[in-house]
Amino acid sequence: MTTHFITAEIDLQESPAKLHQEVVAELEKRGEPLRWAITNVDVTEQKATVEAIVTTTTESEKV
Repeated sequence: MTTHFITAEIDLQESPAKLHQEVVAELEKRGEPLRWAITNVDVTEQKATVEAIVTTTTESEKV
């Protein structure tokens, strides 16, 4: 198992629940999210910056 620090930009959503779903979906593309936080919101661009720690498993670890 390997951990990675990642940063992602997420489009702001119309509700907090939808924003949460969008963040989790984006992070799951990159691994298993351990923890994440919205660290910046750009209202002009309608973007949220998310910093996260995700884990990935290599093929040899899956066996």
